[in-house]
Amino acid sequence: MKKLFACLLMGALSQSVWALDAADQQRLNGIQQSWAHIQYELPDEQRTAAFEKLASQASTFSRERQSVAEAWIWSGIVTSSWAGAQGGLGALGKAKDAKADLEKSLTLDPKALQGSAYTSLAALYDRVPGWPIGFGDADKAEQLLKQALQLNPNGIDSLYFWGDHLYRQKRYSEARGALQKALLADPRPGRETADAGRRKEIEALLVDVNKKLN
Repeated sequence: MKKLFACLLMGALSQSVWALDAADQQRLNGIQQSWAHIQYELPDEQRTAAFEKLASQASTFSRERQSVAEAWIWSGIVTSSWAGAQGGLGALGKAKDAKADLEKSLTLDPKALQGSAYTSLAALYDRVPGWPIGFGDADKAEQLLKQALQLNPNGIDSLYFWGDHLYRQKRYSEARGALQKALLADPRPGRETADAGRRKEIEALLVDVNKKLN
């Protein structure tokens, strides 16, 4: 199960921040930037410990600001990434915790961070093993991704995960279209590390897609 959850979505923090004061926004930005550093700049062997530490910070934030959907989204994202870095059956418990955090955020504000909770949940459903081991469900993932795309049709993350889902479903032509569109997404100010890492993932997946089509 190594890397099952490692590439979960990072939503655009410039959206849906009405519930955050300046201190909350700064705190959330710090979690986001730390996530990108760990995910895209640290060696694999250092990520588990780093994500564990960051997950504790994100969880504390969500507990202290329980009415803020963005805090729950990032708690879910970081916990999911920690699970991916750890791998193995032990990661399933963390995946379930991440799922609960993301579902909590949807009860507060489904549009927060341009629907990032939908995309993050979809990524979990696509990557976690199905019953009886886990809760994975490709049909549920597709439903969630379509909701995410309604809120953020041109986002690099929503399009990447949609393309990844289509690839997993062997819908290669559709996957290529989604991934090519993702590469055209506007850059996100302050998200340079995240955008660069995501583009590399898109390009790598496009190589696999093109192999299936040639």
